[in-house]
Amino acid sequence: MAKVELKAPIIEEIKGHVSDAKAAVIVNYCGITVEQDTALRKKLREAGVVYKVYKNTFLKRAFEGTDFAQLDQVLDGPTAVAFSNDDATAPARIIADVMKTVPALTFKAGVIDGTYYDEAGCKVIATIPSREVLISKLLGSMKSPISNIARVIKQISEKNAEA
Repeated sequence: MAKVELKAPIIEEIKGHVSDAKAAVIVNYCGITVEQDTALRKKLREAGVVYKVYKNTFLKRAFEGTDFAQLDQVLDGPTAVAFSNDDATAPARIIADVMKTVPALTFKAGVIDGTYYDEAGCKVIATIPSREVLISKLLGSMKSPISNIARVIKQISEKNAEA
């Protein structure tokens, strides 16, 4: 079997991840232990994030013609990539959480909703809560004034009923 025939399915697998992805974060995993890597993979899997180690040339070929082609400039040395289809901030958030206990793990760059972020940008993106948390905070802040008005009206009606 020719080498090209062996490489094509891997590139197609990456293209499959890229076609549905809202975010891709590239990390340098050099220096982490097997236990730390296993814990990272478990957390990412639970969040619905695909985390894989691919050859840089495979990633470059798969990224051609997509927003993720912006990542070509950081594809050198040991590289792992985390793809997310649902929550755009999940890969950066989970990896940043693991980085607190595993300093050997570092961001290289990421593309989130079509925008390129360097290492510092990925760290900022990691501080953004998930979409569900943001929606619940918004709804909570919208409900609070309405609840306060309802309490005041109830107190006024109770005071008027006593009089």
